Amino acid sequence: MTGRTVTVGISTKMYLGYASSKAWLEAVMAVARESEAVSAGTVKLFIAPSFPVLETALGLAGGTPVQIAAQNASEQDSGPLTGEVSPAFLAEMGVSLVELGHAERRELFGEDDAVVAAKSAAAQRNNLQPLLCIGEKSRVAPEEAARLSYAQFASAHVDPDGPTPVVAYEPLWAIGATEPAEPAYVRAVAARLREQLPGNATLLYGGSAGPGLLPLLYPHVDGLFLGRFAHDPGNLALILEEAAVLLAAEERPHARA
Repeated sequence: MTGRTVTVGISTKMYLGYASSKAWLEAVMAVARESEAVSAGTVKLFIAPSFPVLETALGLAGGTPVQIAAQNASEQDSGPLTGEVSPAFLAEMGVSLVELGHAERRELFGEDDAVVAAKSAAAQRNNLQPLLCIGEKSRVAPEEAARLSYAQFASAHVDPDGPTPVVAYEPLWAIGATEPAEPAYVRAVAARLREQLPGNATLLYGGSAGPGLLPLLYPHVDGLFLGRFAHDPGNLALILEEAAVLLAAEERPHARA
């Protein structure tokens, strides 16, 4: 056995309404239950829905290996912070990851490196895995993209003794685009990031990721962080099957040994 796993994550951002979120969650969990690789734990799946349906998601995921993530959290555990969501509250609910530092949070809400670092510390002290989003603003050479991206990770000051970080490499210029960043580019950036990230970090690619991309990137990355393409549960089923096939192919030489 190689011991390798593939991780697939999904964020719905704010695209789905209340009823459509619940229907989507039910469909996604049906896909997850049908996946032998997810049930076996060789393909890890996490879902980050809108805050109002986190409890619904946790209920649907009960008894499965699927992890539920939050799309954001406060840097404070409690206090007079109207409209914020406490990481301690999320942990008590059963949430296990929290997404931090996404380009949209940085650009639209002014969350700089200091804010991301404070939120990362808050997540880890509440035993939540920080899901850190990193990526360059514009297309540059892979060496420069890796340098800029790793600087964002380093500035988050992840505690090496805390919960294992998940790192989503998302080039800003690929987010919401018609196509993801070119596979050769992603592989080159990922190779350089691997040299610097903690050995236990999970490295995902995000940015217009969809079916057909994972076989072009694995094992340079550990999986994908999906957005709008996963709004169709059928696309998720395809990607989970791609992951299972890749892992099975890795096992074959070992089975013959």
